[in-house]
Amino acid sequence: MLTKLKQGSLVVCLFLFLLVVIGGSLHLNPGEAFLAAATGTPLVIHVFNRRWSETRLGHDPSPSSRNRGSVPSVVEVHADHPRLRD
Repeated sequence: MLTKLKQGSLVVCLFLFLLVVIGGSLHLNPGEAFLAAATGTPLVIHVFNRRWSETRLGHDPSPSSRNRGSVPSVVEVHADHPRLRD
């Protein structure tokens, strides 16, 4: 319940932000600014959700579940650095 309330309030804040920014910067009348914010809010949410889902699918946040052989450590990557040999 709290999550839905939080998401709803974020959508309202995004709508108001777009209403003020788009309406003010493009010098629109109130009806045009409302229409721009009403159509821009779902678009921004869709783009954000799409990018978020792509990054979550492509990146594993828990390093313990990765195969240690596939990801080199920092020491392995920089072992060929000239200053390391001195």
